[in-house]
Amino acid sequence: MKKISQGLLMLLLSTGAVAQEGHQSIQDFTIIKNNAATSVKDQGETGTCWCFSSTSVVESECLRKGLPALDLSEMYIVRNIYMEKAKNYIHRQGFTRFDEGGLSHDFIRAAAIYGLMPENVYSGLTNGRTTHNHGPMVEAMKNYLDSLLKVKRPLPDNWTARVSSILDQYLGAPPASFTYNGKNYTPVTFAKEVVKFSPDDYVNLTSFTDHPYYAPFIVQVPDNYSNGAYYNLPLEEFVNVAKAAVNKGYTISWDTDMSNRGWLTGKGYGLYPAEDSLLKKVPFNPDLSEKVVTPEDRQRLYEELVTEDDHLMQITGLGKSAGGKEFFIVKNSWGPKAGPFEGYMHVSVPYFALNTITIVVPKAVLDKATLSKLALK
Repeated sequence: MKKISQGLLMLLLSTGAVAQEGHQSIQDFTIIKNNAATSVKDQGETGTCWCFSSTSVVESECLRKGLPALDLSEMYIVRNIYMEKAKNYIHRQGFTRFDEGGLSHDFIRAAAIYGLMPENVYSGLTNGRTTHNHGPMVEAMKNYLDSLLKVKRPLPDNWTARVSSILDQYLGAPPASFTYNGKNYTPVTFAKEVVKFSPDDYVNLTSFTDHPYYAPFIVQVPDNYSNGAYYNLPLEEFVNVAKAAVNKGYTISWDTDMSNRGWLTGKGYGLYPAEDSLLKKVPFNPDLSEKVVTPEDRQRLYEELVTEDDHLMQITGLGKSAGGKEFFIVKNSWGPKAGPFEGYMHVSVPYFALNTITIVVPKAVLDKATLSKLALK
């Protein structure tokens, strides 16, 4: 998952890579549907976009259900996942990744097991820090894990306590219980009683040609450390599910490649231009012509390692440009100053169709025909 540091952001600004002059004004963009979302957060110098996007989807679900607005702790889930990754790394004797990335299904599963808690109960910021940076912490954990693999067997029984102490040092120790609105909760009871969270409410989807349609398979990308399975849909149906989700009032956790050409953070748009030269025109025009995406295009770029899962965001809505082109409205987690639209992006349907790796949507958005094809209830 992508990290963006303040230094990198300043470099991009200085080179014009995210300069905002010449972008289409927000007045030229018509919102068709935009579902409720909480404020734009900043993942800082971490690879935890998977958790920020997933947390935001759950927060939006609370708003959709008419529940009180919540600011949930991303780092509570992240901390528990780091411990899972440490155990996975040791059990696989180092023959797997140990880093900051993950996917939305990791959040869904972790929230069901460990529960949830508010941000003001556990922020993951210690020693006066105001921004997240997990580089030193992950390095310390990995160095310790690698040292364990070099010792004579058996490993010490309490090795997980050392990993936990490193997490405590950098993130703080989460409370076993806490008070919310005058009532005491554990993370598990808070998730069930206040957030009304259920993992059964969500379904994992993807679209590739090298696996049977309407069946689940383990998506082979580096951040799928826990081998999560995704149901495979034909591309047209896949895109239509995303649109239907938004139109029905739901939001989506979106795993995509935002490093490919056409992703323009500084202009607030993601497009799949018919010609690269169209991106260089001044002033920028989001109504530039785009290529038609086929399932074969998706598969080829995935096989060539051009399309990778390098960032997760939340799709909240749909809109149209001045020329009538349709765009997904996407909430990023790089803070409200990233891009001209206060931390949001406008992503064309062709860009979505070509560069999406996976999505996680509320199961309620699937129609009866799709549920039947997937053998879901």
